[in-house]
Amino acid sequence: MKAGSINVWNIAPLFKGLGFASMVIVFFCNTYYIMVLAWGFYYLIKSFNSTLPWSTCDNPWNSENCIEIFRHDDCQNGTIGNSTFGNLTCEELANGRSPIIEFWENKVLNISEGLDEPGVINWELMLCLMAVWVMVYFCVWKGVKSTGKIVYFTATFPYVVLIILLVRGVTLPGAYDGILYYVKPDWSKLGEAQVWIDAGTQIFFSYAIGLGALTALGSYNRFNNDCYKDAFVLAFINSGTSFFSGFVVFSILGFMASEQGVDISKVAESGPGLAFIAYPKAVSLMPVAPVWAALFFVMLLLLGLDSQFVGVEGFVTGILDLFPGKYYMRYQREIAVAICCLLCFIIDLSMVTQGGMYVFQLFDYYSASGMTLLWQAFWECVVVAWVYGADRFMDDIARMIGYRPFPWMKWCWSFITPCVCMGIFLFHLLNYKPLTYNNVYVYPWWGEVIGWCLALSSMLCIPVSLVYKLSGAKGTFRERWENLTKPVWGGHHLEYMAPDTDIKSLASLSPGTEENKVIIFESVM
Repeated sequence: MKAGSINVWNIAPLFKGLGFASMVIVFFCNTYYIMVLAWGFYYLIKSFNSTLPWSTCDNPWNSENCIEIFRHDDCQNGTIGNSTFGNLTCEELANGRSPIIEFWENKVLNISEGLDEPGVINWELMLCLMAVWVMVYFCVWKGVKSTGKIVYFTATFPYVVLIILLVRGVTLPGAYDGILYYVKPDWSKLGEAQVWIDAGTQIFFSYAIGLGALTALGSYNRFNNDCYKDAFVLAFINSGTSFFSGFVVFSILGFMASEQGVDISKVAESGPGLAFIAYPKAVSLMPVAPVWAALFFVMLLLLGLDSQFVGVEGFVTGILDLFPGKYYMRYQREIAVAICCLLCFIIDLSMVTQGGMYVFQLFDYYSASGMTLLWQAFWECVVVAWVYGADRFMDDIARMIGYRPFPWMKWCWSFITPCVCMGIFLFHLLNYKPLTYNNVYVYPWWGEVIGWCLALSSMLCIPVSLVYKLSGAKGTFRERWENLTKPVWGGHHLEYMAPDTDIKSLASLSPGTEENKVIIFESVM
């Protein structure tokens, strides 16, 4: 189906709210995810110094409690001695702060006391954010053909960096302990709701499930493209890359734990803490630290740009699908991409202030997190399998690729996936914990309200759209249901053609005409 994330739900118009929900989610994701790239770009610039600025305590942003070397195992009989800091009591050591944490919180974030203290804009970070958005714009504005060429580099070069970092990591002392910690599971964690929601979020983000981005990209494929095989290839490469990169990360975390004399669990962080605290701290302990820091942040920037390209492309494609072909104008795509980037940048300005990290966490935890994505995936499976029909969907795929997928796929769409999604969703709600920063700062009640508004802005698209369409239709409930669940073909990006259709004649077809509602049975590309 040549349609974006909204028009693709013409297979069941009653549930077209799914398309709008995915657009809301991907818009929020585009808005806050790029902050990770802005931080990475900032660290990359700071890496081009003979001494990494986050490795010492003699900077203007460091406090009196800054300590460069932490050796908790040496804290015996109440004192610890070293040539740099003199004699420190265990109490003073416990109150000490790492220079990387102070660089992150005092320099990069310049973080305030809470969400209610937005403070001033960090102009250096804002310029980094602007630079990243400019890169994204000029990589996306011409469409998937130009973006695809760029991705050949941005998607493959990080593998080269990963291999280099792995070779370096496994040769460091303590790497074996870090890798053992990585591959040895702690089964007791399965009883924690946050572990399940984090796992669900990671999977959905990795595969862009519920975001509509893959739908948008897939709409540019030929009709007979083997999407079934591509799904398995995507899953294998994606999960394989995640598994492989785990060895890279934990080999270096093991080295850091060895250097500090602490357990690996003390340095294994998640989220921004891993990319901007744990890993920079690890590379600062290596010989020729700026080289390893620059390699890591180049890799982080390229990987993030790939994800951002897909998100922006998915959003813009969905928006353009809403405009019929007769409203087409020159430079329509370039203008749409510019408006999208500019609007996201304006919202992002709230995240480069002193209270920006609190805003970022609100978006990350509520707007495009496990809750919203699980809800979205559940309804997508229900609509495809039970409203449109799993067998009919299997027939459509067979018509495209020439053979019928394994029946296991139908069982997943119909039973397994929706049950797992709803199960984790309810498990999370029953064990819901208010959002905190660093497990210390508790968000005010109005901050929680803002967060839930972000989440409900996408989650309510589905029931609101359903009620609106049913209430506006005529006839009995059954008649309205049957009429609104019949597939409707047509649209600007949606092109269903008969085998003998002349591709040049498409320009003369207006959306919704009978000629444009014919299902294509073979590719005309």
